[in-house]
Amino acid sequence: MNLSPNFTLSEMTKSEAALRHGIDNTPNEEQVQALMALAQNVLQPVRDHFKKGVKCNSGFRAPEVNQKVGGSPTSDHCKGQAADIEIPGVSNYELAKWIADNLKFTQVILEFYTQGVPDSGWVHVSYDPSKLKNEALTAVKKDGRTVYLTGLQR
Repeated sequence: MNLSPNFTLSEMTKSEAALRHGIDNTPNEEQVQALMALAQNVLQPVRDHFKKGVKCNSGFRAPEVNQKVGGSPTSDHCKGQAADIEIPGVSNYELAKWIADNLKFTQVILEFYTQGVPDSGWVHVSYDPSKLKNEALTAVKKDGRTVYLTGLQR
């Protein structure tokens, strides 16, 4: 099933953790609709702008899958509203900045990026049409804990 011209339901639900642990990672209809909104309003515009394939490292996560990967119990991934993405050959900082400057979204997080290492970390982006707050954050490790800084930090 296509969610947008360049994104399919299967790529947005693929999960190594689900396969490894034998967990069903099939979204319900409401979650499929949320994935479609994410693909059409964020992922497809990213693909159209950069004219390169967008790699989805993690899209929808069933709650049990989310728990196995250490995700927050309230993660937007469980609602079908979030994806962790990268574009080979594009700095994750540049990707996050373009999203922040050009799209409507709920949250974009530049996660664990190291300046000077363009493909370090990844970009988490979420889309909930009822909460388009355009919140931009940077996630870093500090003393073994994840800390979220306001704005996109290099």
